[in-house]
Amino acid sequence: MMGRHHARLLREIDGIQLVAVADPAGDTHGVAAGMDVLPDVDALAAAGLDIAVVAVPTRFHASAASTLASAGIHVLVEKPIADSSAEGEALADLFEARGLVGAVGHVERFNPALQQLRARLAEGEIGDVYQIATRRQSTFPARIGDVGVAKDLATHDIDLTAWVAQSSYDAVSAQTAFKSGRSHEDMITIAGRLSDGAVVNHLINWLSPMKERVTVITGERGTFIADTATADLTLHRNGTAALEWESVSTFRGVSEGDVTRFAFAKREPLRAELEAFRDAVNGLPTTLSTMREAVHVLRVVEASLESASQGGRLVRTAVHA
Repeated sequence: MMGRHHARLLREIDGIQLVAVADPAGDTHGVAAGMDVLPDVDALAAAGLDIAVVAVPTRFHASAASTLASAGIHVLVEKPIADSSAEGEALADLFEARGLVGAVGHVERFNPALQQLRARLAEGEIGDVYQIATRRQSTFPARIGDVGVAKDLATHDIDLTAWVAQSSYDAVSAQTAFKSGRSHEDMITIAGRLSDGAVVNHLINWLSPMKERVTVITGERGTFIADTATADLTLHRNGTAALEWESVSTFRGVSEGDVTRFAFAKREPLRAELEAFRDAVNGLPTTLSTMREAVHVLRVVEASLESASQGGRLVRTAVHA
């Protein structure tokens, strides 16, 4: 399902030529467009490629990417990096040892609203960041069968939070729910703290009839709201006008100030991500998720699931350089 979008864009991006597609199930989604569909990743690795995209079920990420790395091929693997952080760390070691670009498809980094948000936070537009809250809700995707909502969706929110804040996770506490009769969780709530002290909260599920993709960041001088479904960014500034209403002026918190909805160019995030992959292979700096960063994201997910299995106990997350 995801591979068809990669194939569409790879055909359109300057500097990339799509020359091979592999899928043991055949061309179910009409990706090949006249090319022979190779039977497996071994055949793909033997096709003389420079780069490859791995868009397969999560449990096959590590083995497919390892096979390609062994053939000297730079790889962008869809998130999560692997089925476990141990597999992900071994994969990161392999790509580093071979001097290859190993990137992970945390595509929210290329959402225009979040790119604007990261830049504005770095410039100190709302001062110190106090809290980051995300909501990611939607109906159940029939194509996902091997992982729960934590590995499939929470990875987006964890990575984008660490990326926009430029801070890793320190500790998390979580609760899960199993409402659709599957062995994997379909709802998770995660609360925690970043290494810089910011408080975080994530609400994620596959049980909602509506689609919601919202990030709210509150700081000392205002609050940003990013809607990543529409790539809109709004800033609610703290009020600076004097309060004359007695019952309100006794309130010791902030007051409402100006509200600004920003206008900026909106490019398709997946296209921007694939262009960044091309640029990284050509030695240019990019904001792609490295495999090391993706391992940290997966560790946070694992810590969240561990916490949920223990009734929400606080679990510290390890950062390995």
